[in-house]
Amino acid sequence: MITGDETIFAIASGAGHAAIAVMRLSGDRCRDVLTALCGGTLPPPRHASLRRLRDAAGTPLDHALVLFMPGPGSYTGEDSAELHLHGGRAVTDGVAMALTELGLRPAEAGEFTRRAFLNGRMDLVEAEAVHDLIAAETEAQRRQALRQLDGELGRVYRGWSDDLRFMLAQQEALIDFPDEDLPPDVEAALAATLDTLRGEIAVHLNDARRGEKVREGLVFALTGPPNAGKSSLMNALTGRDVAIVSASPGTTRDALETRIVLAGLPVTLVDTAGLRETTDEVEAEGVRRARARAEDADLVIEVSDDGSFAEPAGAGRIRVANKTDLGGAAPQDAIQVSARFGTGLDTLRDRLIAVAQSLTSSAGPPPLTRARHRAALMEALERLNAAAETSLPELRGEDLRLALRAIGRITGHVGVEDILDTLFRQFCIGK
Repeated sequence: MITGDETIFAIASGAGHAAIAVMRLSGDRCRDVLTALCGGTLPPPRHASLRRLRDAAGTPLDHALVLFMPGPGSYTGEDSAELHLHGGRAVTDGVAMALTELGLRPAEAGEFTRRAFLNGRMDLVEAEAVHDLIAAETEAQRRQALRQLDGELGRVYRGWSDDLRFMLAQQEALIDFPDEDLPPDVEAALAATLDTLRGEIAVHLNDARRGEKVREGLVFALTGPPNAGKSSLMNALTGRDVAIVSASPGTTRDALETRIVLAGLPVTLVDTAGLRETTDEVEAEGVRRARARAEDADLVIEVSDDGSFAEPAGAGRIRVANKTDLGGAAPQDAIQVSARFGTGLDTLRDRLIAVAQSLTSSAGPPPLTRARHRAALMEALERLNAAAETSLPELRGEDLRLALRAIGRITGHVGVEDILDTLFRQFCIGK
């Protein structure tokens, strides 16, 4: 087991006033420190016990629930403990000072989860899922992070690594014993496994970035001519006054963003400047930015108040005919609404939900959630394609080794030192 050089502690609950504050400890000295704080009586392992805590001078600190979790059966794999304290700042500060005087040090960001990874309690994909679960703002993000934390994605990658090790063993046999009468199916089995693996990784990569869209959120851009009611529609969809509404054309000069949740999915609505030719330098820059945001958006919501639209509806674009309370014709494929009176908003919201779900739904194992995973798998697929094309056994073996190393970087089993700091510094202190 790998342990830190020091026993660490940190508040794991949120900052500010609360009824309860949870202080976490991890390291070899947990048992001795708890014994000192509790006056010589250590609670039974994994049983919450009420104890009076005292510092080294015998001064009472708090009445707290104390849990002791011996390693390796703990979150970090080390001896660990939790102190469920009263949430006052004076209490937590006093306990932190007592722990420092007993030789413990405050944890760094992500250090508990980093120790869990180093001690084999989770792989790197699961460690990333812990961070995603803490940061989850919507139901879809929570579900995706939990699936990843349960190890579903890691099992897929480990299965591919096992296939690669099998292929490497076969390839090494073909290299080391070229003159031996090896079974004729060795080469055939290697080629078949290689083709299967290439196909599985290619399918996994061809996911339209669904997992990343759930994790990072979708972007829906409202576009259209000035004074078509884009800002009013944005306010109606969000249920609050996000954008300034005025009868004067050109009120919106820059892209205005707000976050909403549609059926558990995070969506950023972007209100853009009205699209028109203009000699005003500031408004022209707003129009340029509006077009740029529309190009990058997952969905363009084109709004019109006169029934005319610049682009046809289709993949990535819907039409909304606003101000239906004023009359006027609109194409059949346009959703007719009145942002002022709320008419048609339920229909529009249902369409937006359907689009969001189609952009993020996936079957099978959890989809890719990070650019780091995608880059490693693209590299692995490139090496596998090279292995399939070469006729030289030594080159094929080297390509298989490079593919295995690329996949190993995802789970943290190969060459991870250069990415650990980047990953774990994203965590809060108590994790």
